[in-house]
Amino acid sequence: MTTTHSDDDVPREFAEQGIVALRRFLVEETLAELASNVERLIQDVVPTMSADDAFYEDKSDRTTLKQLQRIEQYDSWFGDLPERVGLRRLAETLLGGPVIPKGVEFFCKPPGVGRPTPAHQDGYYFRLDPCEALTMWLALDEIDDENGCVWYVPGSHRDGMRNHSRTQTLGFSQGIVDYPTDEDARREVSVPASPGDLLIHHALTIHRAGANRSASRLRRALGFVYFSERARVDEAAQAAYQKKLAAEMRAAGQI
Repeated sequence: MTTTHSDDDVPREFAEQGIVALRRFLVEETLAELASNVERLIQDVVPTMSADDAFYEDKSDRTTLKQLQRIEQYDSWFGDLPERVGLRRLAETLLGGPVIPKGVEFFCKPPGVGRPTPAHQDGYYFRLDPCEALTMWLALDEIDDENGCVWYVPGSHRDGMRNHSRTQTLGFSQGIVDYPTDEDARREVSVPASPGDLLIHHALTIHRAGANRSASRLRRALGFVYFSERARVDEAAQAAYQKKLAAEMRAAGQI
């Protein structure tokens, strides 16, 4: 996978593979500032967030924080971050035109309790026509197979949307029904990451992540989603899905 910032290599690899990894995307000074603000976010902002936006492996244990949604609505520093580090321009290059930013997320797998993320395609949640969007995943820790690195199926963005069904994984409510097929298993690759590495995948690229099996290592990342301006959201279907999902999660005691 790409490890440089060549203007030619990155769009080509993204188009062919549906995945690209930009190593050391953030310089050390910016990464240190980011780490400080992540700590501030968790200490000062997360306690004010709605239960619909802050998820825990065990909601009675605040040390098991696993996911934050719509961070930009709660904290302007994170709202400004994507523009400061050039993510919009990069998204426009990869999607071939103007884009719409769709928010900032935080992902964490706490040591020993962070559960696997089921194989899925982000586009299933997005409800777009055409499905032209991408997710940027910025590593905050050393992330490998032991603490839950991401696994991708290169080229799967060219194969269309797979059938999904309900899972019991908080924050990832839908998973691919027949995963893995023999072909999935043959093509799948793991992508370890270091702090400051930026992994980017198309909304149709199949991906999953393992559990955090380590004794003490966090597995944290920030997520940034961009939709192409050419894509149209089925607003009614998306709203109905979110309402149904929230009701199911509350009934199951997950939020």
